[in-house]
Amino acid sequence: MILVTGANGNLASAALAALRARGAAATGGSRTPGAGTRRLDFDDPAGIDFAGVSTLLLVSAGYAEDDQVVRRHAAALDAAVRDGVRHVVYTSLTAAGDHLGFALAHRATERLLRACGLPWTILRNGLYAELFGGLLMWAGEGVESPFGDGALAAVVRADLAEAAAVVAAEAERHAGRTYELTGTPVTAASVADRLGVPHRTIGLAEYRRRLAGMPELLPFQPPMLASIATGVRHGFLDGTGADLAGLLGRPARDPLAAAVASASAARPVAAR
Repeated sequence: MILVTGANGNLASAALAALRARGAAATGGSRTPGAGTRRLDFDDPAGIDFAGVSTLLLVSAGYAEDDQVVRRHAAALDAAVRDGVRHVVYTSLTAAGDHLGFALAHRATERLLRACGLPWTILRNGLYAELFGGLLMWAGEGVESPFGDGALAAVVRADLAEAAAVVAAEAERHAGRTYELTGTPVTAASVADRLGVPHRTIGLAEYRRRLAGMPELLPFQPPMLASIATGVRHGFLDGTGADLAGLLGRPARDPLAAAVASASAARPVAAR
């Protein structure tokens, strides 16, 4: 049995669907389980149950401060060892993102994974095209961003989910491998051009000021978003590779189209 953690999340739910479409025996785990999934709460280590699980697809529980994320992942790995899981596949972060504000939890988890004694595979995911498009800010009839002329080797989330399913379905073939799953570089200007609107660059200080004024953001999120902005702006996240297409057995989907769709969906109704 393959178990996908965080099954209510976008990446995990898509990976679970891709596994089932391939005919794999797979289930999901979530702290709020639904039909066909089991309860799984990494903040309750004593309640983690991986009995009968052969391959664990550990989707990063990254929506928290680093110490909490690492503690959750450590609890999952301890339970995997205890319950006889035979392979762990972890969705990590591209190596190009080592300077990002959320990289440490991923690298710490990779270290724990390599030390736990179980066969492992690491999927170092690039940033989502959908995220990139969603970070553009509408202003009048155009968009603004802190990205300047920088590009992001963005990836469509569905491709990362499919790649995870490919690996988890035949985990033994991928034991000890670390895959860099990045896509085709896109820029804020290219998204704006496809939308047919102008793009204006704002400074990083202005971007931080705007983030500080967003009460819906949790305390750890503004520095994470600011780190993405400066990473893209200064050319640290535009590297491409062949691993994604190799796992998929086909070219990756167009990240520009996904970024455009995400930006368009965030457009204020009055501006449409």
